[in-house]
Amino acid sequence: MPADLAVIGLGHLGLPLAQAAVSAGIQTIGYDTDPRAFAELSAGRTPVEGPLTASDIRRMLSGGFRPTTNQAELGRVRTAVICAPTPLGPDRTLDLTAVGDAARALAARLRPHTTVLLESAVHPGTTENFLLPILEEGSGLRGGRDFHLAYSPTRLDPGNRTHVYANTPKVIGGLTPACTESAAAFYGRLTDKVVRARGPREAEMTKVLETNFRHVNIALVNEMAVLCHDLGVDLWDVIRCAETKPFGFQPFRPGPGVGGHGAPVDPGYLPYNSRTPGHPLRMVSLAQEINDRMPQYVIQRCATLLNEHGKSVRGARVLLLGVTYKPDLADQEASPAREIATRLMDMGAQIGYHDPHVLDWRVRELPVPRADSLYEAASSADLTVLLQHHRTYDLQGLAVKAQLLLDTRGATPAGAAHRL
Repeated sequence: MPADLAVIGLGHLGLPLAQAAVSAGIQTIGYDTDPRAFAELSAGRTPVEGPLTASDIRRMLSGGFRPTTNQAELGRVRTAVICAPTPLGPDRTLDLTAVGDAARALAARLRPHTTVLLESAVHPGTTENFLLPILEEGSGLRGGRDFHLAYSPTRLDPGNRTHVYANTPKVIGGLTPACTESAAAFYGRLTDKVVRARGPREAEMTKVLETNFRHVNIALVNEMAVLCHDLGVDLWDVIRCAETKPFGFQPFRPGPGVGGHGAPVDPGYLPYNSRTPGHPLRMVSLAQEINDRMPQYVIQRCATLLNEHGKSVRGARVLLLGVTYKPDLADQEASPAREIATRLMDMGAQIGYHDPHVLDWRVRELPVPRADSLYEAASSADLTVLLQHHRTYDLQGLAVKAQLLLDTRGATPAGAAHRL
């Protein structure tokens, strides 16, 4: 059966888009070359830890969603959205390999009048300088004349029940005004508001600004956390007071590190020849450096607390609570918990963990013992460290049971634990 939409890449970006499309009554196929993803989805299970549950997948299937590995089906849709992952490489450029592979698969089947959209996080210029040539060379068609091409940055906040796909404005920037309008017509079926950018580069840079805004502000408050601890100031009370300002301030809160799928991006590091003229975003680089130091700072605080109570890290029993990057989700992408556990193990600590959403956790390919009874584990551990505040945690009760509790999220009642 022909579909209106093909979502290429069934991961953290593609699945929520496919879910929104199916909910809007759009006949949708999901294309992925990973046979495991196809098998999991076909069986009604989610192939990635993220915002969609198995019941969500089953509802999508019953609503007409079809996962496929058949490249031929890409030539039967009116709209194709590339949602391939773009991980940050060691040289701080985004790895566009998966985007390129997706584009080549689509180009081989691309038909005239198709609308092609890119949602992957990319550097400004990628849609025009990287994606467009692949599509044109592989299809023999011209972008902006024979097919529409546009970029739309994804705006996902997994677990957020207030801002969902339908009520979150969608930014779009097309290769031509006609491309923009074609993209707007598609996204207008999924969301209440569509925001038109001047072009693809402006839409791409919007994603860069939004992601870097988060990282820079988290870095600022992380530095404030270290400073306030040194000065004996209650940072959490400072934030509580500051957020009462009705203008010019948005509260951010410190933590043990920054996780998630939105890596900070510096357009000064471009994966193609049209590089910026020597003006990297130094604020972004500094923010990343600060945020990368937070796991080590947590280790220092752990060692100091243990030492103050007559114990050393070597041989200490340390319980880590919450190993995911975000509360109430199972996604562990870039969570600082693994680095913290690794550093503690290197110092000779005996590590255990508890997380209601993670039943099996490995560090250096070795299984970490999982606590069955949270209170019993906390009472027997020399140090309990709250790394993620899941809704199910009774922190007041935990503070009573734990011998020593370090709260890196400021979630415990004032005076009940040592805070970051």
